Amino acid sequence: MGRVTGIHHVTAIAGDPQRNAGFYAGVLGLRLVKKTVNFDDPTTYHLYYGDAGGKPGTIMTFFPWPDAPRGRIGSGQVVATAFSVPAGSLGYWTERLVESGVRFERPRERFGETILSFADVDGLRVELAATEDRRRGWDGGPVPTRHSVRGLHHVTLAVEVAERTVRLLTETLGFRRVAAAEGRERFAAGEGGPGGFVDVSETGGFPAGSTGVGTVHHVAFRVPDEEVQLALREEVAALGYNVTPVIDRKYFRSVYFREPGGVLFELATDGPGFTADEVEAELGRRLQLPPWLERRREEIERSLPPVSVPAGEPA
Repeated sequence: MGRVTGIHHVTAIAGDPQRNAGFYAGVLGLRLVKKTVNFDDPTTYHLYYGDAGGKPGTIMTFFPWPDAPRGRIGSGQVVATAFSVPAGSLGYWTERLVESGVRFERPRERFGETILSFADVDGLRVELAATEDRRRGWDGGPVPTRHSVRGLHHVTLAVEVAERTVRLLTETLGFRRVAAAEGRERFAAGEGGPGGFVDVSETGGFPAGSTGVGTVHHVAFRVPDEEVQLALREEVAALGYNVTPVIDRKYFRSVYFREPGGVLFELATDGPGFTADEVEAELGRRLQLPPWLERRREEIERSLPPVSVPAGEPA
């Protein structure tokens, strides 16, 4: 049967939506590909950032809750989200972060790649991995194309005991172990490479994380279609996990469950994609609502603060 082919997206909790857009569209140069609402709480935005078309594997999404308490990064969470940038671009990125007032750690080597670590405006842990990546970044933003973010590279899961998490990844979801170093193991899905990696770090005795601003809410893994998704859902349910029904997220179909270490996993279909309700050239410019919320558009728009993204520079 089919398995997971890589990371689909990562969803985190932010504070102020404009500061969030300023960081991910302004500093990191990602495209705001969809401005919609949290379908379960339509008074809150759901902002999606990615490449030009928001392809699976390039997407970082946020629920901005300005009045929510700050979370604590810890065990049972995705503790770092890494993006891929071209090999040789870290000089550019260190200068850009300095100019933007973003503090970062000294670059270090990990699994043959150079990693630059820092925190976003809400304290969320972000990394840039300098590597070979054939994907094309967003060329309409403020970062020159030759240096632009290509997409997600890997996520790091922190779990108290790794064994059951690793078994789920390898025996059910189709990941394979490809490397180990510095207290972490790396697993790859599909063809491997950037966008296909999950690192697992065992953190016995480390305090548990708490959900809130500056933490990852869940990581979503790619499945090619609904047939594979349903088959995997049945397999996960048969193992005793509490799995949701298939939920229509308009741009993909999703099922959710919590893995043994406490991290919330999602299985998301590649389609139908972000051009389901607007053409690629217009992505992210207008608030998009699911059909069942259209009758409340005026009310919802009044409740949401304006969000703008920085103007692009020549590629």
